[in-house]
Amino acid sequence: MSTNNDQSQVPGEPTQTTTSLLQTVTSTIQGFGPINKIHQHLCAFHFYSHDMTRQVEAHHYCGHQNEEMRQCLIYDSPDKNARLIGLEYVISENLFLTLPDEEKPLWHSHLFEVKSGFFFMPNVPSPIEHKDMEKICKTYGKVYHFWQVDRGDALPLGIPQLMMALTRDGQLYDHLVQSCAERMGIDFEKERKNREYMTGPAHGIHPLANGGGKGLETRLREVELNHDEPLPSATRVFV
Repeated sequence: MSTNNDQSQVPGEPTQTTTSLLQTVTSTIQGFGPINKIHQHLCAFHFYSHDMTRQVEAHHYCGHQNEEMRQCLIYDSPDKNARLIGLEYVISENLFLTLPDEEKPLWHSHLFEVKSGFFFMPNVPSPIEHKDMEKICKTYGKVYHFWQVDRGDALPLGIPQLMMALTRDGQLYDHLVQSCAERMGIDFEKERKNREYMTGPAHGIHPLANGGGKGLETRLREVELNHDEPLPSATRVFV
């Protein structure tokens, strides 16, 4: 039940001058097309799909693939030394409805997150922010966290964990709300009132979304690996 704002020191030697110089040189030579496409910073809260008591603040850095899909890198803070803890895909209602039914529970709705004010763009004027929030209200997201910073892990341990988003009042811890409001300079109650007019998916929130109302836990399962036979897609080459 801890916040992820008190960053523990990542183990390892301090960055050396030669490494910093190498970074400077490569940054002037190489291209960073995928990273340069990131154009917005969104802040929200996630909880582990199998344990709602474990909640973290999540800073999304997102770029659009097209009008109906965006992809986001998730960090534990907006600071320059923030830890990359996960990723999220955000899709339109139209794309969500094309997913197989067994896939839909892995995705969460954004309607409550947005209307509550708990999903926001730091430092962006409300008229501009609300234009995009009106769209996000109608979308679905699929998010995995790789680094369980809430339990104090110094490194990303274990397997990726499916995360979910808020769907109603009373789920988010007050101390997380207060801490975020103070650091990010946002009035959540004011935002809630200003977003009352926003609407969700045209067909309503799908009953299979948000875990279908159940907790889902990511687990690793060991299977038998056949070393003798080539994969079905493997091509035999004779010399």
